[in-house]
Amino acid sequence: MPLRREEISKKVMGSKSRRFAEVYMRAQATLRKTFSMELIELQNRVEEREPPKDAQQRDKKDKKDVTGLKKKAAPTGTKTYILRSTLDPRLIKIAASADPDILRIEQADLAIDEEHARDEDDVVSQPTGAILAWENADTLGTVGLLYVILSLILVHGRNLPDNDLKAYLRRLRLNQNTPIPTNARLPHAAPTLEAFLWQCVRQGYLDLQRLGDAKGGPKKRGRAPAATQVGNGGDEAVVYEWRWGPRAQAEVGEQDVARFVADFMVERARHEAAGGDTDEDEDAGETAEVKKMRERTMGGIERAAGGNLAVLV
Repeated sequence: MPLRREEISKKVMGSKSRRFAEVYMRAQATLRKTFSMELIELQNRVEEREPPKDAQQRDKKDKKDVTGLKKKAAPTGTKTYILRSTLDPRLIKIAASADPDILRIEQADLAIDEEHARDEDDVVSQPTGAILAWENADTLGTVGLLYVILSLILVHGRNLPDNDLKAYLRRLRLNQNTPIPTNARLPHAAPTLEAFLWQCVRQGYLDLQRLGDAKGGPKKRGRAPAATQVGNGGDEAVVYEWRWGPRAQAEVGEQDVARFVADFMVERARHEAAGGDTDEDEDAGETAEVKKMRERTMGGIERAAGGNLAVLV
């Protein structure tokens, strides 16, 4: 869960809360040098300005907004922080690759680990030969599902109605009560899809907003009922909309999610064009045709998102 500045000041600073900035900078230096991590302040979502309420206000706005484009308020800090890795992506890629020496050591230890696991009724991770063994991570499935949801939101103009999201997930055979494995050691404790979504909201990865009614009411944040678009007794329906949360903006990034989508679409297109017979080892570098295909796909994702894709800062 994100760290709140008031909790940091209370538990760490005590009576010297005015020296927060100094302690923060020294902590950042230690985190980056020793742990390759950094504290990042989450930002409020950039909201579009509300439209004018009458013609007179509209005329005044038109004089200021000569471009005809909607202006956005500058993002502001939330005084909540997360830890983010500062490792170079190239180093992470190397650490996730199999090393023959590490693999031999892991295989030699496997028999001992299996015997110990039988005594403790535990699960043994299989050797991978990698320093960062993503295959054995407990969160692999949930991170993958989160990326799929973030991708769907992004390519729908950064706003996705709840009913549409649930319809897409049903095509993946995921309904509200489907268990989502989060821990290989405790498969029986898997939360449902609905619980997983709310966990993502609490952690700041997703944001669910209740849209205003037909009279132009404001958008509100709030927990939706089990049926998240339900009639309110009249002709109108209460509509909920999914968006990226501030933590997804700070930790994942729109450009990286767009590359995730583009990689999947390009590889699938190549696979289908080759009749299902593609060799991953051929052409270590991308051909000019594949690069163009990837660039076109990235451009299409950017247009679907409704504007330039944000980068991590």
